[in-house]
Amino acid sequence: MLPTLGDFRRDQLAIATLFFFLGFQYATWASRLPALKDRFDLSGTEVGLLLMAAGVGAAVSFPLVAPLMARLGARRLALFSALGLAAVLPVLAVTSSYPLALLVILVDGIAVGCLNVAMNAQGAALEAHYGRAAMAQLHATFSGGSLGGALLASGVNTVTHSVTAHFAVAAGVGVLLLAGSKPRVLADAPASPDTAVKEEKKGLRSLSGASRTALVLGCAMVFGTVVEGAMNDWSALYLTEETGASGRLAPLGIAVVSVMMVLARLLGDGWRNRWGDPVMVRVGSTMAGTGLALALLAGGTWPALIGFACVGLGMATVTPCLYVAAAAQGPGALALVAAMGTTGLLAGPALIGLIAGRTDLTTGMAVVAVCAVLVAVCSRWVGWKTEPAKTVPVAAE
Repeated sequence: MLPTLGDFRRDQLAIATLFFFLGFQYATWASRLPALKDRFDLSGTEVGLLLMAAGVGAAVSFPLVAPLMARLGARRLALFSALGLAAVLPVLAVTSSYPLALLVILVDGIAVGCLNVAMNAQGAALEAHYGRAAMAQLHATFSGGSLGGALLASGVNTVTHSVTAHFAVAAGVGVLLLAGSKPRVLADAPASPDTAVKEEKKGLRSLSGASRTALVLGCAMVFGTVVEGAMNDWSALYLTEETGASGRLAPLGIAVVSVMMVLARLLGDGWRNRWGDPVMVRVGSTMAGTGLALALLAGGTWPALIGFACVGLGMATVTPCLYVAAAAQGPGALALVAAMGTTGLLAGPALIGLIAGRTDLTTGMAVVAVCAVLVAVCSRWVGWKTEPAKTVPVAAE
């Protein structure tokens, strides 16, 4: 029996719920950092360490994900790690000391790393099963989840300042989201116990002997996430310090990048169908790097905003395409690429800050532009398996 378009949309919605949940969970606890800072009487450095603990946890998850994927499958790993993330919230709410909070956030990072790989594997499986591009829209829902988490935090905070109440409500919402998505999350192909053991050993070997393609994809992901992270962390400061923008205009830097990225991701799967993933990565990253470089050369607030828009538009489909390519290489490659992406997202903004401290922020942003172009360079060394998607026949509803 032919799959229907309705089947595709329902499966896509279920997997999108996982992406939405991850953005929602992160935004929930990150939005209450001021309250956590006050509770534990933290310095700015200690807050930074708390944030870094999540990244360390994600890096720790790297050697675990491939064997867990082989043993559990993407479906169960996604659901188990998501339930773990829901449980983290009430535990963090009642944590009584800073060292324990660091441990909880470390566990959160491990679960994030597992869910990140599993849900992207589900997205890649969805595309393969139906022959339809979907990954860009799935990544757009992550941003929607972040927005949802922020809005819930604002709403609860108007009623009560209790972190415990807020995190309990958020955990409940998260469990409801997962319960709704569970029936439609794609089941893994059945495998015999012997096959599972072989796949697990294969996944472990892939971590120690990653293929050339996986390493190149990982490098491309690092450069791409450096761009995304740096634009979020430094765009407002660049506008105020280097272009003299007012406090009213400075937040537009992040807003322009975010809006362009979400819009492009909503439309990006159609573009992927038409031109293919390799073209989207090369053209998009080149547009981002060139647009930002020209804006820096021109100087001024409005050229900067136009350059930032180019970054949001150009980089929007880069990460989804790289995840699809990594998934095609196997669970070990996907885990490696995801871990390297997390490293770029965490270390990139700090690197830009170090360069800016030694020179100026314009030079730091120029490095961001170079990183975008390096994504295009790396993509030329990837043995892409994906072509413009050919939609499989679907039956009428």
